[in-house]
Amino acid sequence: MGAKFVSFISSAILAFSSLAAAAPQHRDNGSTSRLSLTAQLQLADTAAQRYSLLPDDKNFTFSFNQSEAPFANRQSFPALVGTGGSMAIAEFPPCSIGFLHLHPRAAELFVVVSGHVHTEMVPEAGVVDGSGKQRVIRTELGPKQMTFFPMGSFHTQVNPECEPAMAMASFPSEDSGASAVVGQTFALNDNIIESAFGQSIQGQDIDKVRHALPQGMVTKVESCLAKCGLKKRAL
Repeated sequence: MGAKFVSFISSAILAFSSLAAAAPQHRDNGSTSRLSLTAQLQLADTAAQRYSLLPDDKNFTFSFNQSEAPFANRQSFPALVGTGGSMAIAEFPPCSIGFLHLHPRAAELFVVVSGHVHTEMVPEAGVVDGSGKQRVIRTELGPKQMTFFPMGSFHTQVNPECEPAMAMASFPSEDSGASAVVGQTFALNDNIIESAFGQSIQGQDIDKVRHALPQGMVTKVESCLAKCGLKKRAL
């Protein structure tokens, strides 16, 4: 009797386990309403269920001219969750230079819409030119021309003309991120900066940090200011 009883109990446990495994598993989403819309979309069980969290057709429109964010990513435009992409529009005033930066989680596809944009990109360490020095890839872009910046590469853009320029950038990531190379470097303490650059650098104006930027970019900005009759703003 004892052996039969144990066998019966074992069979019952196995049967119950099989039923539990076969039963559909339902997530308790009662607490998700306290999460941001972006978080709720990320936690949705299926892509189809995301549509119920975006009931208004307006949820699928992003207006760059009305949004406080200069880019459309999964935070500023939650409908992008699950798409694997984001986008930005960049406007370059005359003789302006974009801050030297990189994107830690995505490459950037950069297309000029209007005007003229000069770009410089520094690939990873070990990529050298014919003379064995760090390679810097430079492009001159007009309307409907594009370049790309690999993920993690240092890059910047200059409008060398007296008229504004506009470009669009797309990223194969919903959250590409951005790191300001110079600003974040100078966030380190003076001892580290002095060790890296040979001296402690103070101030934010372009003259004092020109050696921290590609030299050609600084020259282009200064020649553009002279060409357009504009004065360099004191920082």
